Amino acid sequence: MAYIALRSDGVAMPWHAAPPRHDLGNALTMSRLEKLCLAKGLKMTGQRRVIARVLSDSTDHPDVEQLHRRAAAIDPRISLATVYRTVRLLEEAAILARHDFGDGRARYEQATAEHHDHLIDLDTRQVIEFRNEDIEKLQREAARALGFELVGHKLELYGVPLRRDDDTPGEDA
Repeated sequence: MAYIALRSDGVAMPWHAAPPRHDLGNALTMSRLEKLCLAKGLKMTGQRRVIARVLSDSTDHPDVEQLHRRAAAIDPRISLATVYRTVRLLEEAAILARHDFGDGRARYEQATAEHHDHLIDLDTRQVIEFRNEDIEKLQREAARALGFELVGHKLELYGVPLRRDDDTPGEDA
């Protein structure tokens, strides 16, 4: 994804070539992760801004290497080490949530107050977010039956797509 910045004269230029923004209070130009970082008092360098924007725009759960490729496409000066340090900082500030979906790579998404679970497609490694109130209720009931009040949980389901077989038993040919 390419970012375009507009100069004050209206001319478009690549995001990494844009002059630094000194108006950190302009909520219209900041990504949601940038806003969270500033709200938590984190210093936002230009490279951190790019990384935060890439994370904000992600519709998947990128690992650090994927994040680095996307950020470096915007600003080639961003090193892998910078991405690792920034991700660690955002995770420690509870801005990012870290996940291990069984492929040996930590993956990240914005930490949110809204709970959701994950289904991982083992064929494609696609991560599908979902919420099911029946599952939520069953987990609360199980905890209560064991003498606990449930205060949190993490559910990751792993599966493969159902296959439709043209020769399903019981069907007339």
